[in-house]
Amino acid sequence: MATKVVDRRPLSWAEKTYIPQILSGLRITFRKMFNPVVTLEYPEQRPTIPDNYRGVPTLVKDPHGREKCVSCQLCEFVCPPKAIRITPGSIDEASGNEHIEKAPKDFEINMLRCIYCGLCQEVCPEEAIVLQDIFSANGYTRQEMVYNKKKLYELGGTLPDKHFKWDKKKKASEQAPSH
Repeated sequence: MATKVVDRRPLSWAEKTYIPQILSGLRITFRKMFNPVVTLEYPEQRPTIPDNYRGVPTLVKDPHGREKCVSCQLCEFVCPPKAIRITPGSIDEASGNEHIEKAPKDFEINMLRCIYCGLCQEVCPEEAIVLQDIFSANGYTRQEMVYNKKKLYELGGTLPDKHFKWDKKKKASEQAPSH
């Protein structure tokens, strides 16, 4: 196996003193000194969040304060890192919502596993999961980063609902227009 020797040109006197390299570095430094500052003093200054930002998944309630989630578990099945855990529960018949089949007994999202892909929001048929523009989810322990149902509703709050799916269906006599 033959080796090929590559001849290098000899360094000039200026290159041997490193003066051109030092001057080019100083030129970059002086140029950057007079540019506007791009550093944000977080948390006093907040960055602008784009409209299509996918943030923390949260649970929302309808305008009447009722849970929208019906424990269909589609979000749990579609979640790539398996960050969502749902335990289905039953609806109390005295609550006035007996026409709804079930509600979540427990709903947890492990934010350490969540990859913020947004598939849970897309697959939810009841629009119960919404990605909020929260970008600073933090905690001191791993257990604090597992958001339970109460924490998810605190973060999500109540959003306007265009469908009003949870209202009982009106009787046929009430829906028919009077002539």
